[in-house]
Amino acid sequence: MINNPFTYPRAFDLYRNKSKYKWIILFVALIIGLASIFYTNRLVSQLKEREKRLIELYAKTLEYNANQKDNQNLGFIFQEIIVPNNSIPVILTDGGGNPLDHRNLNLKASLTEIEKQELLREKLEIMKEEHEPILIRFEDEGSNNYVYYKNSRLLDQLRYYPYVQLSIISIFGLLAYLAFNYSKTAEQNRIWVGLAKETAHQLGTPISSLMAWLEYFKTVERVKDPELIQELEKDVARLEMITSRFSNIGSTPLLNYEDIHQAVKNTVSYLQKRISSKVVFKVHALPVDIRAKINKPLFDWVIENLCKNAVDAMAGEGVIGIDIRKAPDGNVMIDLSDTGKGIPKSKLRDVFLPGYTTKSRGWGLGLTLVKRIIENYHQGKIYIKSSEPDAGTTFRIILKV
Repeated sequence: MINNPFTYPRAFDLYRNKSKYKWIILFVALIIGLASIFYTNRLVSQLKEREKRLIELYAKTLEYNANQKDNQNLGFIFQEIIVPNNSIPVILTDGGGNPLDHRNLNLKASLTEIEKQELLREKLEIMKEEHEPILIRFEDEGSNNYVYYKNSRLLDQLRYYPYVQLSIISIFGLLAYLAFNYSKTAEQNRIWVGLAKETAHQLGTPISSLMAWLEYFKTVERVKDPELIQELEKDVARLEMITSRFSNIGSTPLLNYEDIHQAVKNTVSYLQKRISSKVVFKVHALPVDIRAKINKPLFDWVIENLCKNAVDAMAGEGVIGIDIRKAPDGNVMIDLSDTGKGIPKSKLRDVFLPGYTTKSRGWGLGLTLVKRIIENYHQGKIYIKSSEPDAGTTFRIILKV
């Protein structure tokens, strides 16, 4: 039994399970992000409470300074408590809310007194929305002052830090993901091209030999059978076309306007004599003359692959229907249906991946190649339109006109 080189242990098949691993990585990243935000918010809350206590001490110090008759310790209090507050914006107002003094607001020295008062009132409104003011009572005068404050610049920066950090990490992760995908795609393309060119090269020698033998058979009377010779010529021509297909992989194929109905009929006619007689083909086109830009050898390869997969799905017995028609937007739609066993819903997204196969000896490259030919070389689209267990599968090809 031939081992399939595209078959890996399920637990380590990252490519096959990339969707699942993508969600796992996203979930872990979300947990890390939420933990970072939670931890930072906790630090912000602690720092916010600390600043509140500092401002309360600042207010109590002003109150003590105003009510203290013995000014012996006022110099020490001023230097150790009031002066060190160089980060928390503060405005001191009278009982009527009129600004009396301020700290750490970085007001321009060129402002007039009227402009300064107007600006202080604007900042005062902002402070009122952030924190409750702290009351200062004057015992002798029987009046009150208020201390308003807002969060320090450091506290504001710390609050938004995790969001900035996560945004930068996300952008970096996205760029890394795109770069990885691009390099992986480029590597896959190099492998595809190398494999195709080598296959075409390897087929060249036996095809030349077969052509020589065919010419020899034409001259030998005992094997000179017109029908046999004709079928052999068809097979040799087919092998030459296959070689041409592989040669076209990796290069820009030449696209010409072709009759899609006729191209499909030719492929079906060739396959009909080489597969089970219990398989019935039904090809329908509306209108009959539908043309689109295709590379005929590559397009024939697509139809041939889909038909062979359909025959395998039906175990060599059933109906393959090919419906060709123009879409309302002018593009060409080709629906290829079979009456086979269908594809499980859990596998619908995997059928075009390299290595996916239901056959013990399959390589799992047929549908991958079909997708590349339609989408990369013809700028079209192919997908599974519908699939029901034991009812069959319908592939839809869309060719842009």
